[in-house]
Amino acid sequence: MKKKQLLILLLYCIGGFCFAQPALVNAPLEEKLPFKAGEWFEFRIHYGFFNASYATLEISSDTLNGIPVLHAKGYGTTTGLARWFFKVEDHYDTYFDEKKIIPYWFIRDIYEGGYTKNLEINFDHDQNLAHVNDLKNKKKQTFKITDNVQDLISAFYYLRAFYSSDKLMSNDTFSINMFFDKENYVFKMKFLGKESLSTKFGKIQCMKFRPYVQSGRVFREQESVTLWITDDGNKIPIRLQADLAIGSIKVDLEKFKNLVAPFEIQFN
Repeated sequence: MKKKQLLILLLYCIGGFCFAQPALVNAPLEEKLPFKAGEWFEFRIHYGFFNASYATLEISSDTLNGIPVLHAKGYGTTTGLARWFFKVEDHYDTYFDEKKIIPYWFIRDIYEGGYTKNLEINFDHDQNLAHVNDLKNKKKQTFKITDNVQDLISAFYYLRAFYSSDKLMSNDTFSINMFFDKENYVFKMKFLGKESLSTKFGKIQCMKFRPYVQSGRVFREQESVTLWITDDGNKIPIRLQADLAIGSIKVDLEKFKNLVAPFEIQFN
């Protein structure tokens, strides 16, 4: 199994629940955002019977070149026995427009079992360009990007801002344009409908999604991944499950704080 590919997918699905509609226009939001500065999540990642790692996401208010922005930080690490076999220390930052929800500056600084990468990406949405600074290899490059492109972390907030169950029908499919690691990508996902999910917090009404992944070395089938997002004013990714070529993986929301809306639990 390619652990690096798997960890990237987990960040796509937790810290980006990965996929949005390219045709959406970046207009100022009229509705209240489902997140705010101070929001923080911790996710617990299980591989089979093992508690393999943790990932956190937090957001704060900031400024970039004199412009008010939201600054999101993602962090992932292996723990316990998994850390002995495959040590991971991943840091991600993104600075994005607090109304249009488009990224301006993205940072990826990772250590994954001896593999390292340290990149900065500056997005020029007026010229549709991404300026990539590879700090590790001391190399700068510029790439063409598509309209409304997202990075790995900004996609998470973009989707929460623009998508809700009242805008989707069961079996609707949609996609997102993303720029990651010097390449443009298009990812797709299907909305499966609503489901009441049993969690450590109680029963939660959720939106259920099916990301499309590449079958083969990592995933058993193209539709091997299932994702649940709370169907409330917060739109939190609360669980992800994936059938791998060998074994399975499960990601659960472990802790949270500073939500913008009440965390709704069903009592019947």
